[in-house]
Amino acid sequence: MTALAAQRAGARRPIPGTAPFDGDLAMRGYALNAMCYSFNRAENREAFRRDEEGYMEKFNLSRPQKDAVRTRDVLAMLEAGGNVYYLAKLAGILGLNVQDLGALQTGQSVEAFKAALLAQGQTERRSAA
Repeated sequence: MTALAAQRAGARRPIPGTAPFDGDLAMRGYALNAMCYSFNRAENREAFRRDEEGYMEKFNLSRPQKDAVRTRDVLAMLEAGGNVYYLAKLAGILGLNVQDLGALQTGQSVEAFKAALLAQGQTERRSAA
C-alpha cells in the first residue's frame, strides 16, 4: 500500500516528537487556540503586540501556554494544545511562517523540511501514476 493509499484508508504515520491533535489536546488548547484565532483581525494583532501579558490574560491562557508564548517555544505551544493552523496566526506576528513551524515540529532545518515536503510530493505523484 502506498503512503497516499494508507493515508486515505485512515492509517496514521506518526511524526516523531508530536502528538495527534485529538479531542483531549483540543480541549486543553482551547484558550490558546481562541487567542490565536482572534489574530484574524488586525486590531487584535496590534493589541497583542502592545500588551502580550494582558492579551494572554484576556483569554485565560494556562501557565504553560503563557510560558510557551513568552519564550516563543512553538513545540511547547503544540504540547499545550495549540493547533498548528491557529498557531500560524501567532507565528506570523512572531515573524515565522508555516514552514518554519513544520521545521520546528519535526526537528529539522527549514531547508531540510522543505526538501522533505518536495520529496514526499514527488513520491506520492509517482505512486499515483
